[in-house]
Parts: sequence; C-alpha cells; structure tokens
Amino acid sequence: MDAKDLPALEQLAHIERLIDAIDLPIGRWDLEHRLVFCNHPYLTWAQRSREDLLGHTLAELYGDDAWERASPAFAEAAQGRTVNYERRLKHGCHAGRWARIQVLPHLDPTGRVDGIFTIAIDIHQDVLEREALVAARQRLDRFTENIPFPLTYVDRDFVLRFVNKAYVEATGQQPKQLLGRPIGDVRGSKRWAEHEQYFVQALAGHTVQYARMVDLATLGQRWMRTSYVPDFDACGEVIGVYTVTVDVHELTITQQQLKRSVERDALTDVLSRRTMMDRIEAALLDAAQMPVALFFVDLDGFKAVNDRLGHRVGDELLVAVARALQMSVRAEDAVGRFGGDEFLVLAAVRDMAGAHALALHMLSAVAGVDRHGISASIGYALAPGDAQNPQRLLQLSDDAMYAAKRRGKHCVLHCIA
Repeated sequence: MDAKDLPALEQLAHIERLIDAIDLPIGRWDLEHRLVFCNHPYLTWAQRSREDLLGHTLAELYGDDAWERASPAFAEAAQGRTVNYERRLKHGCHAGRWARIQVLPHLDPTGRVDGIFTIAIDIHQDVLEREALVAARQRLDRFTENIPFPLTYVDRDFVLRFVNKAYVEATGQQPKQLLGRPIGDVRGSKRWAEHEQYFVQALAGHTVQYARMVDLATLGQRWMRTSYVPDFDACGEVIGVYTVTVDVHELTITQQQLKRSVERDALTDVLSRRTMMDRIEAALLDAAQMPVALFFVDLDGFKAVNDRLGHRVGDELLVAVARALQMSVRAEDAVGRFGGDEFLVLAAVRDMAGAHALALHMLSAVAGVDRHGISASIGYALAPGDAQNPQRLLQLSDDAMYAAKRRGKHCVLHCIA
C-alpha cells in the first residue's frame, strides 16, 4: 500500500464510523456491486451477520428481482448521480414492507466514483396512505364520471376546470372544448347573465340553489335545479365553486299540484276557504289605503236541485257558478268557495256604491247560468268602513246574506255594522 493511500483510507474509516452512528440501514458497495461495508442498523435490517453479508453482491443477498429493481439506480450512481427507487422487501421480518432506497456515489479524492452508498428508509405507511389516497381518488373519479347529474368545477376567475360525462352529454361539447375557458363563454352571454349571481354568491361562501324550466333536446321542457357549492381551502378561503344539476321535474310538478290542492277548491278550482281567509287578512292590512269589499254569496234553491237531480248535476252547477263569478270580477279580485253552495268574493272598491254595483253584477252573472232556476243571495261588508278585523268582516257579510234570503232571495244587501 502506498503512503499516499493512507489519508484516503483514514477518511473512509472516519466516514464509516460516522455512518455507524446513523440510525438508518446504510451499506457501501464496490463497483462490482459487492457489499464492502454496512453499519449496525443494516445488520438488524438484513437480519444477517456481517460475515454473511460482506463480499456478496446485491443479487446474491436479496435475489435477482431485487437486483433488477436496483440496477438502474446503481448505474446512475456509478455516473456520479444520486437517485432513489422504491421496492417491496422480501427478506426477514420486513417481508412485504415498502422501502425507499437512496443510492449515491462515493468519490475518491480525485473526484472519481470508487463506490456506491445505499440508504434504506421504511416508507411502508406512506405507501399505504398514498395507495389509499389514489384508490379514493379513483373511486371519486368513477363516481363523478358516472353519476347521472352534470357536475362542474369553476375556479375563482370563473374558469371551467372540471366537467363530468353527464355535463358533456348535456352540452354536446367535449372536455377539450370546455376546460380552461371562462364559464360565461361556454354557457353563452344570455345564460351566463342568468346564472352569474349564483356563482358570485357561492364565491362569497354561500351554498345556493336555482330551479328553472329548461328545454332539453331529448326530453322537452323539464324543471332542473342547480346547486352552487363553495370549495374552501385549508384556511377557509373560497377557491372555487362546484355545481351539480338535478332533474326535479316530477318533484316540482308534484309540489305545484300539492300547493294548488291547498290553495284551490278541488271541485270548482276557485280559491279554497283557507286561502280566502289568508287573502282577506292580507287585504285588511292595506285597507286604509285600498278599501275592499267582501261579498258572501249563497245559492238559492241549490239543495232542491241537488236532492232532485243528484250530486253530479249539483257539482256541475257549482262549477258553472264559480266560473260565472270569476268572469264577473277583475283578474286581481279573489273568488273562493267557502263551503257547500257558499262562495266568497274579495274585491277592491272605491266606495259603497261601487260595491253595490259589483254585487248586482255578480247577482246577474249567477242568474245567467240559467240552470234549473237557481239564483243567489248576496251580502257584503266593506273594510275599513264596516270592519277592520277579518272575522268581523266575514260575520257582517254573512249576516247581510241571510238578511237578503229573508227578504225574498235573489237580492243584494249591505250589512248593518
């Protein structure tokens, strides 16, 4: 051994003593890929003695599969580059665990590569979490791609960043035609003007919904509802908006029918008793500025017709009377069925003369139905002149109607407050 080699050997020995103190499995390999040094953690990691390890190649120690995985990294390190690779271990108690192997060159004093160091780091938990994250992302991608509702994601600048298959099918445009473009350009100026306010509200941190009738190419007109959901980052800042559009046609139609069944009388389709009372209560709040009259209409001779000709004829008669009353008042006036053969009419009037004239017009309209000789007795009261309470106004008009019946029917009377 030349004396000039002593400083290099002393330096290597110093490095090996330092490496021995590091709590990671570290080995040094010569350029023939034989293990020439390993620290104490490496012995524990390999679960072999130093004598069983030193002088053997990586393939001899861990198998051809391990060397096939490591050889590209060793070749890079032999060229002076530091690289790393990952592999699943197959030896001892570590079998099945993932490790990251860092491979780095050892340079002699002249800068020539004369060996290779490997450092093994256990990354098993990291790999499991990464695989779980990838699997979750794949499941999410499959879900968003196959869910039958159009989904989008728009960033803070209103640029479209994601669309699913249902959105592509609904718009008839491919993702490459959509992604990276402002959503306003994609939707068109008219539709963007309709939807922009909801995006703005979502970017302010509020989840909002918008339902509207849409004319679909394959299904015709359908009620659709779009939800705009803000996307918050870890600091609570809104960084984008998710949208999901759902077909709510059947639900909306059912709700409208249910609402109508509550608001309307099932037989005559005029307002229900409950709705009329709500209208009366609301009207009396503004009666000082806009006086109203409440007319209580009761049919004369209806019971005899109903008993003689049956309920089907009686129902037809009620429908005809309801239609006649609606035709005799303005569209903004309210006509409702109070019960049986009794109807209520709520109308804005200037004064008693106007109310009396309208009552006579309704009396003539009912007589004009000309079915089985029926007529009407009509009593009315004014608000705020006669009453300012809904129940009191109803009672006064009811009393006036009965007074009209006692007078001989087919007449009109104002209440006596």
